Parts: sequence; C-alpha cells; structure tokens
Amino acid sequence: MNILITGCNGQLGSELRLLENAHPEHVFFNTDVEELDICDQSAVEQFVSGNSIDGIINCAAYTAVDKAESDKELCTTLNTLAPAYLAAAIEKRGGWMIQVSTDYVFNGKNFRPYQEDDTPSPDSVYGSTKLASELGVSKFCKRSMIIRTAWLYSSFGHNFVKTMIRLGRERSSLGVVADQVGTPTYARDLALAIMTIVEKGIIPGVYHFTDEGVASWYDFAKAIHRLSGITGCDVKPLHTEDYPTPATRPHFSILDKTKIKQTYDIVIPHWEESLAECIQCLVHSS
Repeated sequence: MNILITGCNGQLGSELRLLENAHPEHVFFNTDVEELDICDQSAVEQFVSGNSIDGIINCAAYTAVDKAESDKELCTTLNTLAPAYLAAAIEKRGGWMIQVSTDYVFNGKNFRPYQEDDTPSPDSVYGSTKLASELGVSKFCKRSMIIRTAWLYSSFGHNFVKTMIRLGRERSSLGVVADQVGTPTYARDLALAIMTIVEKGIIPGVYHFTDEGVASWYDFAKAIHRLSGITGCDVKPLHTEDYPTPATRPHFSILDKTKIKQTYDIVIPHWEESLAECIQCLVHSS
C-alpha cells in the first residue's frame, strides 16, 4: 500500500517513521507542512491522487491547548477542516483513514472510564475542533477510524516528560497539579498499535487507546524524576485552581480501551513501564 503520514515530524509521526523499516511491503509518504499543506484542499487532492495513496494516518494537529482559546481560526482550520479535506480525498480513491483524536472531546466530569459511545462534551476550543474532526472524517470517508488518546509523550518533540526533567534539574522545588487524572501514553505504543491496525485491516469506528493504569500529573512528575534519577527537586501537589490556565482541562481523562484490545488483540503496557523505556531513549540520545 501507499500510505500518507501527515505531521511526520511530531511526536507520533516521528515514532511511526521509526517503525517503517519493519514494513517494507508498504511505501510511506512522510509529510509535514513543508511537503504538504493539509489546509490547502486542492494540494491535498493532488497529492493523494498523484501518488496513488491507499491510506492516510493523520498525525497533524494544532495541539497548543491554551493558545487555541485565542487562536480559534487556525485551530479550526488545522484540526477540523484539514482532516475533512484528507478524508474526502482518500474517499475518492476508495481508501482508508486513521484520524488521531483526544480525551478533550469529553468534559472530564465522569466517574468511570469513558467508552467510545459516551456522549462527547468538550470544554475547550481544542476539544471542540477535535470533536468536529471526528464527525467530518467519519462523514467524508467510509473506511475511517478515529483513535482517541491522551497525555501523549515521546523522546521526540516538546512534552511533559522533557519539561519535568528540565525543570527538575533547574529548580529545587516544583508544583504540579494533583487533582486531574488520566493515563500517560508513550507515543511509540500508539504507533505500534496503529501499525498493527494497518496490518490487520481498518474496521471503521471510534476507538480509545492509552497505556494502562491511572495517574495524576503529580504522580506522573514524581515517576519521571524517580526514573531519571532526579533527587534534588521537591515536587509539591497543586489543586487545579492553584494553576489557572486559559483552557479548561478535564479532571478525569481515563479512556476505556476494551474495544481496541478485543478487536485487534493488542496487549498494552502499563504507563510506568513505557515511561522507563522512553527515559532510556532520552538518556542514550543526550
């Protein structure tokens, strides 16, 4: 198959590129904005038809959650319109599309893990634009799959893990929110799951994928410091109201993964195991 990967320089796109050598039967077209502006509908159509693309994995997104509150137009263009352009273009070729979405489509007021058919209720511009992307992609491409994930990090790009390591080395104390819970998710685990899905075949619908287990941001930060050997920084728990942000964060971001595990026979690691693996990658690359 000819597979288009958008946002190839981001966390998930970079992890997918590492896995491509294990799949020599496919031709991967790795693109970021320099190679393909997915906000340009005619450019998308020309690229997809001109390169005989069979499937699209859309890793491109506007992910600056707080900035999105004041930058709604660009966030909407990149998160809502662009995925619809991709979906419409691949539908003309009878192909498939995987659209990566987010826990932010929910308001985080639940008391049990969110299932795929729970009613979305986003509380932020970012969450609203990502929910709209789900609806657009599902509408324009019959063989489309939505994968919602949460708390993504990697050895690539900017993320919470790298920030906590840097601050832990620079500061003697640090406050981290302790009343928002979810599941830290290593982008490589999601990339592996996506490759499994590509090999086994697209079964359209909405799916959830995160690593296993539950943590607060405070728990996550403590684990990062422990696994990185940082001992000189005192991490203190904060309430959400102690750390105001422009965008409302979900307090409860735990996603039920039963559907993707049963459908694709995927074994998902615990978040602390994957965090240790990522930190080893960071140590070896530094």
